[in-house]
Amino acid sequence: MFTFRNIAHCARQQARGYATASKPQASKAGRNAAIGGGATILALTGWFANAEEKAKEAKDKLVPPTKALKADEWVDLKLVEITKINHNTSVFRFHLPEDNAVSGLEAASCLLTKYKGPNMEKPVIRPYTPVSDDEQRGYIDLLIKKYEGGPMSTHIHDMNVDQRLSFKGPIPKYKWEENKHNHVALIAGGTGIAPMYQLCRAIFKNPNDKTKVTLCFGNIAEEDILLKRQLEDLEQEFPQRFRAFYVLEKGPEEWKGGKGYIGKELLQTVLPSPESEKIKIFVCGPPAMYKAISGTKKSPKDQGELAGILKELGYTEDQVFKF
Repeated sequence: MFTFRNIAHCARQQARGYATASKPQASKAGRNAAIGGGATILALTGWFANAEEKAKEAKDKLVPPTKALKADEWVDLKLVEITKINHNTSVFRFHLPEDNAVSGLEAASCLLTKYKGPNMEKPVIRPYTPVSDDEQRGYIDLLIKKYEGGPMSTHIHDMNVDQRLSFKGPIPKYKWEENKHNHVALIAGGTGIAPMYQLCRAIFKNPNDKTKVTLCFGNIAEEDILLKRQLEDLEQEFPQRFRAFYVLEKGPEEWKGGKGYIGKELLQTVLPSPESEKIKIFVCGPPAMYKAISGTKKSPKDQGELAGILKELGYTEDQVFKF
């Protein structure tokens, strides 16, 4: 039975045969043909090797993945890569214990991180939503902005490759089901885009899910618009189902999007009407944004009363979810 290795071996044998079979007085055209034939054989050998690697990857995907994180136990993961996004935000890649492992998260859920410094009485625990796909094997990516005085974000930004951080999860937030809503609106600020992007991935990678999505994304400056390329890709691929509106606090003169803050006029214009059936409004951002848009949460398990612009526009508590 021939395999890619058998074929590649035969190809190399043929290449040697062409080289040794040439006559001492071979013409220039003959020599060129032999060289060209050898190059072709080498190219074919590379192609076969690449095809064999792809076949191995496909086979690996048939093996059910293990879930790396645990909801009731801390797991230490090693930092393996840091990608700088802008002056205060980077993507931190943490390797899962096994190459075949996934985080175990699903839309919409998050994980917890834990760190205790040498002079700290209690450890710092903070929630994050990975920006890597929930089905990604081998690693998770965290998009983290460094906040002045923020103990966890500062610690992670000070970490070096090969250092470890403690994780626990998944922590369920909002159980997503295909076509659970006809239209959802995502109102995000800064790194609050992470859980929104998790929802978008779940919706748009599922061919059976026909949900429409409207995103209102507020930031300070244009360089702060995180995941913009990925969001633009969604707009191009699903122009009838995904729209993104960007608002900058410090937009340049040439900026064509909104300026200032996400306000009542924009939301009234682009959000689905509160009288619409099967809609949901998701909010995630800094405290000032929650206060202005939806009112703040009392705790991770208590959404608190609906207030702010969304209440003024006539939405009900059942129609709004605060991450």
